[in-house]
Amino acid sequence: MLEFNPLMDLLLNVLRVAGLIFLVLLVFNLMIVVHEWGHFLAARWRGLKVEKFYVWFGKAIWKKKINGVEYGLGSIPMGGFVALPQMAPMDAIEGKNEEGRESLPPITPLDKIIVAFAGPLFSFLLAVFFAVVVWQVGLTEREIDTEKRIGYVAKGSPAERDGLKVGDEIITVDGNKVRGFRGLVESVTWYVVSSEKDVIEFKVNRPGVGEVVVPVKSEKPKQEGKTSWWTGLFTRPAFRQVGIGPVMTLKVMDFAADGAHTPAQEGGMQKDDILRKINGQPVLSTGVLSDILEENVGKPMNVEVERDGKTVPLTITTRLPDQRDKAFDIKDEAIATLGAGWDIGGSEKKRYPGPIGQLKDAGRTIYDTLRKLSPTSNSDIGASHLSGFIGIANVYYNLLQDPNGWERVLWFSVVLNVNLALLNMLPFPVLDGGHIVMAIYEWVRRKSINLRILEVVQTACVILLFGFMIFISFKDTGDVIGVGRKGAEVQRVPSKFLAPEKRAAQ
Repeated sequence: MLEFNPLMDLLLNVLRVAGLIFLVLLVFNLMIVVHEWGHFLAARWRGLKVEKFYVWFGKAIWKKKINGVEYGLGSIPMGGFVALPQMAPMDAIEGKNEEGRESLPPITPLDKIIVAFAGPLFSFLLAVFFAVVVWQVGLTEREIDTEKRIGYVAKGSPAERDGLKVGDEIITVDGNKVRGFRGLVESVTWYVVSSEKDVIEFKVNRPGVGEVVVPVKSEKPKQEGKTSWWTGLFTRPAFRQVGIGPVMTLKVMDFAADGAHTPAQEGGMQKDDILRKINGQPVLSTGVLSDILEENVGKPMNVEVERDGKTVPLTITTRLPDQRDKAFDIKDEAIATLGAGWDIGGSEKKRYPGPIGQLKDAGRTIYDTLRKLSPTSNSDIGASHLSGFIGIANVYYNLLQDPNGWERVLWFSVVLNVNLALLNMLPFPVLDGGHIVMAIYEWVRRKSINLRILEVVQTACVILLFGFMIFISFKDTGDVIGVGRKGAEVQRVPSKFLAPEKRAAQ
């Protein structure tokens, strides 16, 4: 019976991944259906002809006609549409209309505005629904989510050169107050990567000193070696960096699956131990841990861990994995010499953010992003840093890996639906905002736009939009499969720690 265990594990993993993918598609499609449902209901209310209601584009893999409306599921999972020939003709994209335009009565500009606005309105209402749910069920936060103290300053980094120190608590970045290192709004990470200045000002509270302003000249990571055009297609341009990280609580989550022969286990470390010091030095982040281990491979280290609220001294001697890949690099993989896996989130607490605050934060994310994307901005953020369906689906998939991931899925759905509503209100043809602008133009001019010209403009804009979606899909795919990351090009051999007798036999 034991020989079937690996097969059973594989099957369970496949089912788990399939289940997560199904949940991601379910949430994503819900947002599309609700948005298009808004257009659909408004069109019915205003008496418009509704030809099709499709989720996804492309050739239909399923369709059915009910009460004169063709409902279907397309083959390209990148959106959805309601075919409304009286709004704007899209024959070249959606297929030939079943009824000639001459048989359909014209509609007023007000009808067009109402139908176009209904989609973003329903997306916003769905965001409100998710925000209320988050408010009621709460959002589990870890210490690292709100941490503002610097726990790591990389060697040779701009931060080390210009004077930021471990223990500094960041108050503002370029005059902007921060909530923590991570997050979509008011985070240290966002203010650094989106800064329009080469020299970024950090106002910090330094222990024993008080408030200090530290100007840091940011830098972009240097590209190692030559990059092919193919790799460049899948990778995003690097952001500016200063070389700092937050304080982390390093709690032992697990050990390398090699029995009880990892250096950590042989030295007496146990699951749920919290690493506090090595050789008297506080270990405040994985970066600090990596630097210490890199310098002490093969040397006995005095380690202090917290176990059940008490300090427990240990002596641990790290070593290189007994079996390792030829590309194993101690500079990048020093933590592997300990053989322990870490939970870095810290303690948990529940908060209940109000719906209005959530909606404001969601609106701020899209506003800040669009502002940094504008031609007048000097930030590093560009169109190649945006994400489409693949990137969003990957975010949902990663969120669902966490035991409390469903809370963050609800929260992220607030952000995404507000963004969907606001982006669709941009005055670009084929977007809802474009329809509204054209309707207002017709209203003021008291004359309809030439249908042939409108169709050409619409088709050209759809082609541009699809091209852009394909472009960012390459970037999203590169993020998922790790194109451009060190060691991602080859299949790595898992590291292993062997029992003493097996080590001696090697």
